[in-house]
Amino acid sequence: MLNNHLYNLLLQMTEEHKSLWRIKKSYLKDAGKCKECIAFWEKMTADKERHISSLHKLIKKHI
Repeated sequence: MLNNHLYNLLLQMTEEHKSLWRIKKSYLKDAGKCKECIAFWEKMTADKERHISSLHKLIKKHI
């Protein structure tokens, strides 16, 4: 059984991955030709990728 702290990190990693997947598969396409919205989603993609990387490093320390 995982302790609550590690479980929370893993759960957040899952949420970040799911959100990143939705942005890449749907939100960017749905933005159409709106440059402002595309820029927003691209920035959000970079943010999510950094969050995932940080979470990965933390999780590795606790496993």
